[in-house]
Amino acid sequence: MPKTTKTTWDLSPLFKGLDDPEIPRHRARCQKATAAFAAKWKDRKDYLEEPAVLKEALDDWEQWTRNYGAATREGYYLGLLEEVEAGNSAVKGAVAKHADFANAIRDQIRFFWHSLSRIPKEKQMIFLDHELLTPYRHYLERLFAEASHILSEPEEKILNLKQPLAYSRWMNMISGMLAKSERKVYDESGKASVENFSRISKLIHHHLPKVRDKAAEALNDILRQTAEAAEAEINAIVTNQKIDDQLRGFSRPDQQRLMDDDVEMETIDTLRRAVVERFDIPKRYYQLKAKLFKVPKLRYHERNLSYGKADSEFPYADSLKLVGAVFSKLDPEFKQILDQFTASRQFDAFPRKGKRGGAFCACDSVSLPTYILLNHTNRLGDVETIAHEMGHGIHNEMMRKKQNALNFGVSKATAEVASTFMEDFVFEELVKEAGEETRLALMLEKLAGDISSLFRQIALYEFELELHAKIRESGHLSHEEIGKLFRKHMKAYMGPAVEQSPGSENWWIYWIHIRYMFYVYSYASGLLISKALQRKVRANPEDIQKVKAFMAAGVSQSPKDIFAELGIDINDKKFWEEGLAEIDGLLKETAALAKKLKKI
Repeated sequence: MPKTTKTTWDLSPLFKGLDDPEIPRHRARCQKATAAFAAKWKDRKDYLEEPAVLKEALDDWEQWTRNYGAATREGYYLGLLEEVEAGNSAVKGAVAKHADFANAIRDQIRFFWHSLSRIPKEKQMIFLDHELLTPYRHYLERLFAEASHILSEPEEKILNLKQPLAYSRWMNMISGMLAKSERKVYDESGKASVENFSRISKLIHHHLPKVRDKAAEALNDILRQTAEAAEAEINAIVTNQKIDDQLRGFSRPDQQRLMDDDVEMETIDTLRRAVVERFDIPKRYYQLKAKLFKVPKLRYHERNLSYGKADSEFPYADSLKLVGAVFSKLDPEFKQILDQFTASRQFDAFPRKGKRGGAFCACDSVSLPTYILLNHTNRLGDVETIAHEMGHGIHNEMMRKKQNALNFGVSKATAEVASTFMEDFVFEELVKEAGEETRLALMLEKLAGDISSLFRQIALYEFELELHAKIRESGHLSHEEIGKLFRKHMKAYMGPAVEQSPGSENWWIYWIHIRYMFYVYSYASGLLISKALQRKVRANPEDIQKVKAFMAAGVSQSPKDIFAELGIDINDKKFWEEGLAEIDGLLKETAALAKKLKKI
């Protein structure tokens, strides 16, 4: 595939290349704006006393954040380049230089939020209740809540400076090693070819056993070769997290994540309990699937194998057309955003050497465009992935219209709601006109996705909690010990119908989410909340306006308050159980259809 096509990103709205003269000019403007802000506010105390003066300071802060941040535009550009050019040493060098520059900017500006966090509690309430500060109310609420965990300015500077060495460079090392790894695999005719890790990870789902089994061997070999490096990496970043938590006074390894996400620990603990108590659902699903494939157990890499006609081809252009039709029915604006992204080349669609696997939607600022990475290989799951990532993209665009730069963002607790909302409506369209045989295949595919989003992610969250606890207790875990721990938690939700095959103990190595520390609960919460919103829209299509209002809210309110306005109590275990019951209902319907068709 050519390096630049209509299906690769056009990053020129950011910069036109690493040698773009606009990069140093942007840095110079960022330095000038930062120095001006510091000169105006650093030696003043009146903004900590008077609401009107604080409003002026926050307006200045909002403009600085919108236009510059810590050279956000440059960092965003380089981060995107890293995702599609993993082996490019020039990009790596530019990333390192930018990190140094961004750290210097953060050091210069840190005084502001640090001073705000030290406002006395009695003064905090005056500010929070003042009409002038309404646009920044929740921003201040979050800052005040974090105050007890913020260290002195010199200490914060030290933590900031060590972060790349203690965390991001370790993580980039592993993702880079995987992206550059290649192994020999075989196609349907038995012809050998050398493929990258991303392509191999797709081939393990191939409908022919000889193709997927060889791909699984290749993938396991890459992970086995990477295991010692990954052992050093995961121990280093978990220990770094432990040190940060001790310094900041966090009692649980996931406490900072949940505080950053503006969600209560009670909410996530309730979600976890509700999901773990229904691990019977995935166990029954895998038992059903094993029966359908006429095997006593599914091998680990076969658990998401497509059944029947769900393995049909879905070319990229046709997939976009289908997703667009669904979006048009929900709300014309959704289709307009999809068309805009396509025309502006905000998608990078296909796998290639040096490009990371998986999919994501990125947007770092209210003033910067959204970009979506895909690895489309014409599978049914790829259609739903487009809908999923576009859900994130639409969420961004709804916020962009309504929120200031300080309220532009998404709590992890709400991040996956719009994405799974869109994904489920696309599934509904796929299944609508299908015959019973195809319908069975589609329902099984849908269950595979829901089980991964719900039960697999919560099982991984439980693995993360125990991993952090054991490393904090013992100081170090070998990759063999981590593998045993990983298998324990995967078996807990998969049950006896899935074999914990040799090599599967290393599959934690490529699971990037555990590097983001306790991020994965958001897939479960997002899916179950989106189920509730779907029920509302199906009952009354006009409620799509309420969904758009939720997406436009950004971080101007807490997730709990946002959903309370929609009649949803995310601290109520019964709410989560209702969504889980919906998954159970789909499983029962699928099993009944399989029996009717005499497949089991």
